[in-house]
Amino acid sequence: MIKLIVYLAIIGGLAYCGATVKLGNMTFFEHVRAIWHTEQAQDLKRGVEDKAGPTVDKLEKGAKAGYHAMQGSGSNSVLLDAGVDAAR
Repeated sequence: MIKLIVYLAIIGGLAYCGATVKLGNMTFFEHVRAIWHTEQAQDLKRGVEDKAGPTVDKLEKGAKAGYHAMQGSGSNSVLLDAGVDAAR
């Protein structure tokens, strides 16, 4: 419990410093925001979205199929229940 409190205090202190302490003419978070909005970073973001997009779509379809299979709709649930009873 004490570790958690120490970690939260450290994270809170870093967040406070990142938002308020000036490093040159901007804070740390302002520097990160400025870097993120450069053309090179946006190009990187678009490239990752293009390459990872099909994989994310497949994962979403698989998760939805798994969810629907867990719901046990119609005759599939009867077959699954019969298989469990037969195995006993």
